[in-house]
Amino acid sequence: MKRKATAVWQGTGKEGKGHLTTQTGVLDKTQYSFSSRFEEGKGTNPEELIAAAHAGCFAMKLSFNLTGAGFEPEELHVEGTITLGDGAISQSKLVLKAKVKDISKEKFDELVKDAEKNCPVSKLLDTEIVVESTLN
Repeated sequence: MKRKATAVWQGTGKEGKGHLTTQTGVLDKTQYSFSSRFEEGKGTNPEELIAAAHAGCFAMKLSFNLTGAGFEPEELHVEGTITLGDGAISQSKLVLKAKVKDISKEKFDELVKDAEKNCPVSKLLDTEIVVESTLN
């Protein structure tokens, strides 16, 4: 399986602007800019998209873990926060509020830890980065 998205940027880093489009069309020329990334401007930014991706991936992996262990999750509410500073992402924090019946705290903690380590986005955030580029 492969998924793709497109970013188009025009202009300088601070004064320029861009838009993002995803394969599914959920994002369709969605605006992003210096202002939406580093201030409170309208539009999205890479960090909130990473936070959403990580929260969503973790929630789904945990749901699979719980179901595989014989527990049916009623609701998994995950808030993701990406910390960006000095030009680098230093932390992805996930805050989970879960409703799962008839599971011990120990078993739940075990399944949460597995989801934390093994959701694909968690693995990506701790991986080698490869860049292939073409000029003009």
